[in-house]
Amino acid sequence: MVAILGYNMRIRLANLGAMSHHPIHLHGYQFKITETDGGQIQESAQQVETTALTAVGQTRTFDFVADEPGDWAMHCHMTHHVMTQMGDKFPNMIGVDKTGLDRKLQKFIAAYMTMGTAGMADMGEMGMPIPKNSAPMLGGQGPFDYITMGGLFTVLKVRENLTSYEDPGWYQHPSGTVATIATDEDIKRDGIQMPPDSGKTAAVRPSANDPWCGSPPPRLLAGNRTS
Repeated sequence: MVAILGYNMRIRLANLGAMSHHPIHLHGYQFKITETDGGQIQESAQQVETTALTAVGQTRTFDFVADEPGDWAMHCHMTHHVMTQMGDKFPNMIGVDKTGLDRKLQKFIAAYMTMGTAGMADMGEMGMPIPKNSAPMLGGQGPFDYITMGGLFTVLKVRENLTSYEDPGWYQHPSGTVATIATDEDIKRDGIQMPPDSGKTAAVRPSANDPWCGSPPPRLLAGNRTS
């Protein structure tokens, strides 16, 4: 969705499904819910939200001023609704070290492939064939990485000086507003002491070494309160 910077915006949601509610969330903005399927809400009763819960058969209308330029995700907060049919009713292998598992099982099922340690996040990039009556794992390349969420998910693009509502491309962030990898010089300048094994990341570290995948952290064993 494309919006001109500074314009008044109104988005109407209608849940025509017969089974599920949808808490639709918009990043970057707060808005007032101004209408329901019952009609206009009095201004004194309008709630300021970032999520509009739209149940079966309901409509919700919310208003805001598009005063923050950028690319803002808008999606359902029900995780499996965002991920289409591939994210629902299946056990996942998130965080599990499955080294060698596929190779062993492929002796019995040649095409076997275990869900990745990041869940179904990589399926959209693989372009796997699907049945005719199935929805694909939708997604697309974003400005920083592949956007895996492809179900109830879109992007609100707010720009100034637009002459049409065609896709303006990805937002060009002002210099210094996007995090980058710190150089050795940056770390040394700021007096940060790096551990000896800093080259190892969570992605390659064996799961057994992660206290959350094995035994609880010591502070929990000691009965200390944590937030």
